[in-house]
Amino acid sequence: MTRLNQVWASDITYIRLSGEFVYLAVILDLFSRKCIGWNLDRSLHTELALKALAMAIETRWNENLRGLIHHPDQGVQYVSGEYIGCLEAHN
Repeated sequence: MTRLNQVWASDITYIRLSGEFVYLAVILDLFSRKCIGWNLDRSLHTELALKALAMAIETRWNENLRGLIHHPDQGVQYVSGEYIGCLEAHN
């Protein structure tokens, strides 16, 4: 990798809080190794990942995202039509 916005990686992790689970979706720019988007929720629905993606896009809104490689963890949230549509609309 040679620049920002070349590869983004995303993943969802489970966090146990007071007897219940919450879920954290994170998107990292692999060049800078910085978190550029995240969302915490009680649900694993697609919206969890979409909100993290929206934050990442907003964080990098004035930069060229053309050719961006997005590497998710292959969870169902990342292969939903809504998520893929959002990626296609910004790339």
